[in-house]
Amino acid sequence: MTSDFEKRLSEESLSPVIRHYFSKTLYPDHMPPQRLGKFQKEALREAVTRAYEKSPFYRQKMSDAGVKPQDFNNLSDLAKMPFTTRDELRKDPWALLACDKKDISVIHVSTGTTGGQPIYTIQSWKEYYLTTSVNYPRLQPIEQEDLCFVALPYEMSAAGLDFHTRFLAGHQAAVVAAGKGGAYSTPEKTIKLIRDLRPTIVVTSPSHAITLAEAADAASFDLTGLGLKKMWLAGEGCSPAFRNRIQKTWGAPVNFNYGATECGIIGIECDTHHGYHIAQGHVLVEIVDPKTGQVLKPGEVGELVITCLLRFDTPLIRYRTQDLGCLEPRPCPCGVPLERFHLKGRLTDQIVLQGTSYSPVYLENFLMQLPEVGNWYEFVVRPDDNQQLKIRTEPAPGIKATPELAKKLAAKMGAAVKVPCEFELVSKLPRPTRKAVRVVYE
Repeated sequence: MTSDFEKRLSEESLSPVIRHYFSKTLYPDHMPPQRLGKFQKEALREAVTRAYEKSPFYRQKMSDAGVKPQDFNNLSDLAKMPFTTRDELRKDPWALLACDKKDISVIHVSTGTTGGQPIYTIQSWKEYYLTTSVNYPRLQPIEQEDLCFVALPYEMSAAGLDFHTRFLAGHQAAVVAAGKGGAYSTPEKTIKLIRDLRPTIVVTSPSHAITLAEAADAASFDLTGLGLKKMWLAGEGCSPAFRNRIQKTWGAPVNFNYGATECGIIGIECDTHHGYHIAQGHVLVEIVDPKTGQVLKPGEVGELVITCLLRFDTPLIRYRTQDLGCLEPRPCPCGVPLERFHLKGRLTDQIVLQGTSYSPVYLENFLMQLPEVGNWYEFVVRPDDNQQLKIRTEPAPGIKATPELAKKLAAKMGAAVKVPCEFELVSKLPRPTRKAVRVVYE
């Protein structure tokens, strides 16, 4: 029987490269590397050609750089293309348009955590359907009998709706639109739904996973009894140590997903937890020097630059994410052939101490290994003091906050990160309804 997706793939309106590669082999994580590489090369050429012919924004960029679509014959030729930046997208909501406005069906807005004006992500229906229907079943083995709980924002942000559509249309699984931080999606009501419906899959953010766990504890509901198959975390940075706490609290294996409203899905973590597998059916990933823009070698840390391969009506080429990471050259023990990368934090979130930059996620990994420390904390940055790290945190349940404990924690954390530390123990920190803010400035 021909699926609805296969019918859509056979439409003449779709790019020939998409019909050729995804009509027979739908799943990129099953593709041999040679076939996947051919797809990426052809998809890149198609995206660049469409951008040159239909997008005034990209035609001007290519003209300024002195390049044309025929100059892009290999993936390495992508370096000839100028970068696309956040500031450029903020200037004009329709900057990436390479089709008629009447063909646009989906518009999302960036969450705005990096400041500045919002960024609008605009897609046609066939683009959106493609990006949410091309799946990675070896990395995300969702089955039709699964009940998927999506506890991510649905309003404005792409996060909730993207997972929702991927599970619903791509895997034909049932989905509960739990949401996060909206008028109805309170932690208490979400836990009531979880208790009543017994999902097998939960997708949420790291901080919201803890917020929901606290609501479950208040309701005397043991989350470990759910028997979840999997929890996926997205939307915030998360250290391995914090992930371990969430796994213990929920009694479920937890993997990370990485994406952006502007780009969609970028990376998916496998069960070995050795970095993110690149969603190579969706994107090309480059690592560049943040200052020079030069493409770096595997293993070298730089800024992630993303080119979308399934977007031709609203192409996004060489987009600077402001996230730091490095490519992993070694094959993954899990056997999935997709390339991998490791995230190293955000350019804008780095904490400078004694002349060295530290990622909050890196620091969190040491902090969460201290059993006396609770799940809520802030790294306090003081412009007049970059010689020591101040940490404001709740003590773990049952632990009494004392000056002696603060000194003990400061000594342990300082020895781990090789920077003097100061602890401020507080009874309770505010619970976020949006993304958790881990770095505050005083």
